[in-house]
Amino acid sequence: MSGKPLLTVKHLKTYFEIPSNRREKQYVKAVDDVSFVIREGEVLGLVGESGSGKSTIAYTVMGMERETGGEILLDGVNIAGKNGKRPRTFQKNVQIVFQDPGSSLNPYRTIRQILTLPLKVHNIVPPAERRDKLHEILEMVELPDTFLDNKPGTMNGGERQLVSIARALCCEPRFIILDEPTSSLDVSIQAKIINMLLKLRNEKRLTYLFITHDLSLMRNISTRVAILYLGKMCEIAPTETFYRKPLHPYTRMLLSSIPVISEEEEALKPEKTVPKGEIPSPVNIPSGCCFHTRCNRAMEICSKEDPVMREVESGHCVRCHLFRDCPASGQI
Repeated sequence: MSGKPLLTVKHLKTYFEIPSNRREKQYVKAVDDVSFVIREGEVLGLVGESGSGKSTIAYTVMGMERETGGEILLDGVNIAGKNGKRPRTFQKNVQIVFQDPGSSLNPYRTIRQILTLPLKVHNIVPPAERRDKLHEILEMVELPDTFLDNKPGTMNGGERQLVSIARALCCEPRFIILDEPTSSLDVSIQAKIINMLLKLRNEKRLTYLFITHDLSLMRNISTRVAILYLGKMCEIAPTETFYRKPLHPYTRMLLSSIPVISEEEEALKPEKTVPKGEIPSPVNIPSGCCFHTRCNRAMEICSKEDPVMREVESGHCVRCHLFRDCPASGQI
């Protein structure tokens, strides 16, 4: 796998205590022992149903949520466990674009003020060069200079999301977390933003963590795909391998339910997998493998023992007792 490790997450845990009158504390294990590596220049697609822990991973990496345990390393330096604060170098090199730009942009400030702030905070260019820098950034996201004096409330959703991306680019980052950046937009605007993100990745040598629930979208964007279920990593593999040879029963269930428009696409899908039961409560996660209550291939061991991530082939790792004869994986 090309590229040196940029972001490394080791055994990350993010738990939230549930207020109750019980003597014994209860927790929602939003992220539970998750590990992965993102290398320079790649796009890791993080996929899962609502409540799987995707956004919590993003917020924990950014320091918006406190990790309960584990390590978060940027260029090999651990930045976790510092009261949620991230060093200035991290804040400059790692940016996030949220799902809802309407709530992440200050409605009382102009676009000029919104974009100028990160230029000042991180001293990207001298004051005399800020105007030219703003024009350069707007050109990157294909917005006209006339937008600088607008406020977010006068723009549509797609334009606001482009401003959010522009704000992230102001810091000249190396790595951007994209938390479902197109899910609230119509299809035509989605396509424009996705193409622009791919273009920026090539031109600026950016690295992405792309969070979504849309597996069909990941096929054209990501270099690797990872699947989450109830806070745990199920499977991670290079994109081509992931779609050609999915292994985890949960992954196969998700892929088999993707809508297609041709017989050729239908032939590439796994056999239709119908899950049992309902998604368990995150407060009362089943013992053993958390998916065993819905899995149609569950064995006796699945209800008793939580599987570990194992490497089935180079770069393709799965956390399932069906592959318990494979070696435990190292960094993934």
